[in-house]
Amino acid sequence: MRFITLAIFLVVCAAVSGQKKVLDHSDFEIWNSIENKHLSPDGAFVLYHLEKGEKDQFLKIKHTDGRPAFSYDRARDGQFTNNSKYTLFTIGAWKDSVLALKRRKVKKEDLPGDSLGIYDLEKGSLLKLPNVRSLKVPEEWSEFIAFQVEPERESKSKEKDSTDSGKSKKKEKKPGKKNGYHLVVWELETGRHDTFKFVTDYVFAKKAKRLAFTTTGETEEDDAGLYVMDLEKEKLQAIHASKKAEYKQLAFSDSGKHFGFVTDEDTTKVQVRPARLYYWNDALEAAEVVAGPGMEVTDLLPSKYEKVHFSENDSRMYFGLAKPQVLRDTSLLEEEVVNVEVWTFDEPRLYTVQEIQLKNDSISSYTAVVQLPSRKVHPLASAAYPDIALGDEGNAPFALVSTRTPYDLQRQWTGRTTRDYALVNSADGSMKEVLTGVSGPVDLSPKGAYIFGYQSTDSTWFSYNVQTDVRKDLTRGKVFYDELHDSPSLPSSYGEAGWTEKDQALILYDRYDLWKFNPDTGVGERLTEGRETRTVYRYVSLDKEQRYLDSKAEWLLTTFDEEDKSTGYALLNPRRKTVKSLLEGPYRYSTPVKAEKANTYIFTRESFEIFPDIWASEADFKDAVQISRANPQQEAYRWGTIESVQWTSLDGEQLSGMLVKPEGFDPSKKYPMIVNFYERSSDGLHRHRAPAPGRSTINYTFYASRGYLIFNPDVHYRIGYPGESAYNCVIPGVTALI
Repeated sequence: MRFITLAIFLVVCAAVSGQKKVLDHSDFEIWNSIENKHLSPDGAFVLYHLEKGEKDQFLKIKHTDGRPAFSYDRARDGQFTNNSKYTLFTIGAWKDSVLALKRRKVKKEDLPGDSLGIYDLEKGSLLKLPNVRSLKVPEEWSEFIAFQVEPERESKSKEKDSTDSGKSKKKEKKPGKKNGYHLVVWELETGRHDTFKFVTDYVFAKKAKRLAFTTTGETEEDDAGLYVMDLEKEKLQAIHASKKAEYKQLAFSDSGKHFGFVTDEDTTKVQVRPARLYYWNDALEAAEVVAGPGMEVTDLLPSKYEKVHFSENDSRMYFGLAKPQVLRDTSLLEEEVVNVEVWTFDEPRLYTVQEIQLKNDSISSYTAVVQLPSRKVHPLASAAYPDIALGDEGNAPFALVSTRTPYDLQRQWTGRTTRDYALVNSADGSMKEVLTGVSGPVDLSPKGAYIFGYQSTDSTWFSYNVQTDVRKDLTRGKVFYDELHDSPSLPSSYGEAGWTEKDQALILYDRYDLWKFNPDTGVGERLTEGRETRTVYRYVSLDKEQRYLDSKAEWLLTTFDEEDKSTGYALLNPRRKTVKSLLEGPYRYSTPVKAEKANTYIFTRESFEIFPDIWASEADFKDAVQISRANPQQEAYRWGTIESVQWTSLDGEQLSGMLVKPEGFDPSKKYPMIVNFYERSSDGLHRHRAPAPGRSTINYTFYASRGYLIFNPDVHYRIGYPGESAYNCVIPGVTALI
């Protein structure tokens, strides 16, 4: 048993001093958490939400110099537009009001709807649009947004039309889940907008100013249709129409020049749905079928559940081929259907697991590819190798496919996932097996030139050259696995930072340092010198679009001191292998976030006594400005302090732990002490613990406020002796404190 909480009372009464308040359980409700924080692309504004437990969120927008810009109650899901001119957010009804209506059994459709808030950051003006159901915003451009609106609610006391002479009137088409909702395309600068009726789905292109949407038609007699709108040219083009068609997986290529989607155009209730995959580009008047009934490359049809997407260079369109369905015998009556569970000893998955995963199994598919512009279709994944990874954002000549099926049965007692791997030629679908029996993470390098991974059975990182079919062990005989591993399982690796440009080198972590490995020769060189000072260095990726580490630039690192648990930031020059400290201290600093188009950063800084508020700074992290002050009420409460303590276990090991002391601690007095432990916790010395309910542990702040000491000792386990190990670590720690 590894999970133990032990309470030891050294004296009956706690010392209480000072005029500050003692924390009570009711105080948990007044503590804010910070959610959904964003830095505007131009680095000028910070957006975040404050939330008290399960209460309403409060939107806050600040300038990065700390000045307030805007705030709004009961606002959530805030985001900046790509040009940093606007903030968009959802305004909901007060949660307490909604709960009161629900207690009165008010129907869901009669509850107050959400509004959309559009805040102009330059003009300081707010526009509110009511009854907004959904919102989509372009990723890399900003002039337009699109949102669906809820239907207007009709009065229940509406009188019957006096002109109705008893003849049946044609039923009016109403917005809803089946018919779709009205879509508004809104120009942010001018407020001009267009409305399209009964829209079921819509999507923006990532880079081009284009929008696609599907509609069921303005009347019940109209065909369903799919339209592409060029927002720059103000041109609307119908690219597909069909009676009662169901559209799925709408997708532009990143450039917006290509478009794909899946349809179900059969109006019958046939069990095997005749799905079709369509493709469209500017040169086509209408979308054309590239896969579907009568065009099968295999005996499988396109899947309406797998995402359609394009390679980054627009040369391929990827989609899913639906697995064969298990068909029901519709000729049987309900009482003739036998419901029996058949359990066998050699099932790769337990029957209970099969039940839970039944839905996912029934909609899973195999990835296939359409070559562009030839539109040649062939499968990549298959029943033999169902899982797939694409290299170079879909541009790579090979895809990596894998299967765990041969090892699923033994997984039930080994507790680890093992896979076989193969490479599939993306151009013609030919396949070659490359790796067998790998237990651990495996992936393609960013450009797809190498397969790389960690084999947990021998704790070794390896590379595999796709062109030469040569595998190279990179870390055999070296310790790149968890040095403190103490459970009856295989040790995990410390992970990897990524690859340098053109797949030239793989950057791996050991316990402390970054190492650069040549994937062909296996030669590695250490880039940092953290082991000597017991400082852990880790790489920070600042650009979500960059797939590699630029070896000609400096790299931002996080730092962690294993001795005093302090953290910070540093710059590494990978060519000179020099590290420059930027910021460090007795705090826990978060991984910083950089503005997309500016050299501005935000991060949080916390300790046991300091809430993790948001700070903003330039790249040197000097003169940082505090942005948020989420919990100023903390100053009114008795809190506490925390410190690191050391002792020697009964096994002779030097151990560390944490000791929390109440505010105003007097060493001449006695206090009650709670001993609370779970494996190793001392690295969390500077973690803030806000008053909050929890499970399987205690809230340290709450008990410190009430005059308790809390001792949290690390426990190092000997495999097979968890109870004895815990005793040998915990008891000497308690006696050392006494």
